[in-house]
Amino acid sequence: MDLLQTLLWPLKWAVELILVAWHWFFTAIGIPAGSGLVWVLSIVGLVLLVRSALIPLFVKQIKSQRKMMEIAPELKKVQEKYRGKKDQLSREAMSRETMALYKKHGTSPVSGCLPLLVQMPIFFALFNVLNGVTLAAQENRGGVGLLSPELVQQFYNAKLFGVASLHDSLQGAWQTRPEGWEATVAILVVLVILMIASQFFTQLQIISKNLSPEAKTGQAYQMQKIMLYVLPLAFIFSGVFFPLGVVIYWFVSNLWTMGQQFVVIRNMPTPGSDAAKDREERLARKGKALDAKGKIIPMAKYEAEQQKMFEDAERLAAEKPKRQQPVGKQRSKKQSGQSGQSGSGNQAGNGPKNKP
Repeated sequence: MDLLQTLLWPLKWAVELILVAWHWFFTAIGIPAGSGLVWVLSIVGLVLLVRSALIPLFVKQIKSQRKMMEIAPELKKVQEKYRGKKDQLSREAMSRETMALYKKHGTSPVSGCLPLLVQMPIFFALFNVLNGVTLAAQENRGGVGLLSPELVQQFYNAKLFGVASLHDSLQGAWQTRPEGWEATVAILVVLVILMIASQFFTQLQIISKNLSPEAKTGQAYQMQKIMLYVLPLAFIFSGVFFPLGVVIYWFVSNLWTMGQQFVVIRNMPTPGSDAAKDREERLARKGKALDAKGKIIPMAKYEAEQQKMFEDAERLAAEKPKRQQPVGKQRSKKQSGQSGQSGSGNQAGNGPKNKP
């Protein structure tokens, strides 16, 4: 067993446990144990369980992104401070100040990638489990955990709609051309198209509605626009080489992501984005608004808070002592000269008058 398989072994065991548990549940409610439907539903159940477990990390990701937006001006100041300085000491100092800023606000760039970093090993474990079904079935053995030899044979022989084997890939079906290979190819092509469409729509929603005006001016925004068209091409590769069971997992996971992003954009939009403005308009139509902390409050309370803030600002401005305008040297000399001339004139005017 190589290092990768050793590292994936606990995850493969967990994946098999979840698949077998869902298989038992769906079999208990009357779905035939050897049907393709029961295994497809088990894969869907795996997606739902994994993505539900990742919801706390996803919420943390959203909060981390918000904090990164808040500290963006401070980060820019640090970068401007060390702009053009390429010596080792300056680089280390900039790194220390940046990390101190992250620590102060309790965030980091890695926090935004946590859901993806956690999900990828699970995906690879599922790929290994489904990809190893063929070899395990041929050797009449089970998986690494609860996937017994009997269940392996059931999964190997299971066919979606009675024609498409879950362990077949588009490439394998095209090369070997077993019975019903046309249906397998057609199902995989349709799934790949739907995966590309769902990924494109999800990214388009983020770029078009959930970015602030400041975010649309940076280089990262241009990269996002490029990835909008490049990233879906990865699904073409997956659709060609990955087993049908893995493609189904990926497609259902994409649907979850699309729905999740819809909920976030509608209810937790990025401040200053078009989605945030739309939300404020929807709340206003219902007689509600958002306070400074982002909580929904009645419009009357919001207007009262705004009026109080305005009055407090006016009071502070009135109480603030007026600053005396400084007088420049030239202006001071000029005023002194005029004062002197005025004084001389007055003395001349007030002097004794000659009698005629």
